[in-house]
Amino acid sequence: MADKNGPDETGKTGPGEQGRPDIRDDDLERRRRELEALLATRRPDRREGGEGGASSSSTAGYGQALKLSSEFIAGIAVGAGLGWAIDRMAGTSPWGLIVFLLLGFGAGILNVLRSAGVVADQGLKASDKAAGRPEKEQ
Repeated sequence: MADKNGPDETGKTGPGEQGRPDIRDDDLERRRRELEALLATRRPDRREGGEGGASSSSTAGYGQALKLSSEFIAGIAVGAGLGWAIDRMAGTSPWGLIVFLLLGFGAGILNVLRSAGVVADQGLKASDKAAGRPEKEQ
């Protein structure tokens, strides 16, 4: 829709360069493909077409960290609460709190290790043995 006095296509370099592809574009495309191949060899877990893959994996990591930290803090808080309540009822001022705080710390660590998959649930192994089923090897 351009008239005879103005340019007809924006972004073109001149009348003689319109039909021929720019050499810089070919070089840039070649370098982009080489970089893409190099990144694919360094990050084999990345899937084709998954542009949001890095973002979703970091979000999953944050979710896992939040879950583990909340389980640890909950174990300590429950232990401290039980110790405080026992101290109030029994009149053994610091000892119930100290003992149950340490027990809560241990329970919090055990919960974190179970959630992370480092420690298996002992109850499942005992029920498998009682039922006569062989244990699953990992």
